[in-house]
Amino acid sequence: MQTTDTTSSPARDRVKNNWEFTEVWIDPMLSPPYILLLLCDSEDNCQVYDPAQGYKVVFSSNDYNAAKLWLLEDEYEPIEGRLLAAELA
Repeated sequence: MQTTDTTSSPARDRVKNNWEFTEVWIDPMLSPPYILLLLCDSEDNCQVYDPAQGYKVVFSSNDYNAAKLWLLEDEYEPIEGRLLAAELA
């Protein structure tokens, strides 16, 4: 049986340890709603993580608006509010 390594490279996960803010997005059509996390750094590098898949990166972009549009295309909706890394320090 052939397997494929899906481990993210360190360059792809740059945002994970250097994030500026995060948003929670949901698919409200499912019960319970399906949740994705959007993390962006100060340079607008953004990644969408799927908690149900072990926080696997499911989308990556160098632009917040591109990440937001990707989520909206799949009919995800943002939960009101944004968590800032500075608020946790």
